Amino acid sequence: MKTRQIAISAVVAAAYAALTIALAPISYGPVQFRVAEALCVLPFICPASAWGLFIGCIIANMYGGYGILDIVFGSLATLFAGLVTARMPFKWLAPLPPVIFNGLIVGALLALTLTPENSMGSFPGFAGWVALGEVAVCYALGLPLLYGLSKLKFFHEETNNPF
Repeated sequence: MKTRQIAISAVVAAAYAALTIALAPISYGPVQFRVAEALCVLPFICPASAWGLFIGCIIANMYGGYGILDIVFGSLATLFAGLVTARMPFKWLAPLPPVIFNGLIVGALLALTLTPENSMGSFPGFAGWVALGEVAVCYALGLPLLYGLSKLKFFHEETNNPF
């Protein structure tokens, strides 16, 4: 990665972690509205930012208190979503990977860790709530952010870089 891409990733990581931790009451749990997830559209215009999202999510999940499974797999969900977002063909599809990956992976984590019997029977409910929060954040906040930032010349140079 170029120095510029590393710097962008570092800023994204810091912003993701800071937003999530600052808004902790709505960022964690079975019904979450993690505002920082709006940043998950950034790999569409700057593919290297997927790594910044991953690092920021690790930091945020370390603070969240849901344990090592959330730190590892919750953060990997964000990384996978970012890597797929970088390859989406249209801007309006960029928020979709975070909705799918987080709904499925975080939904499964919550079902395994928050139910007394560690049952996957509650998975559809948890997955649905997480996905709904992702839809709200990624489409209502992330998509306008993406359209606004993609007009800036700063990001036009990034879209031509292979990842």
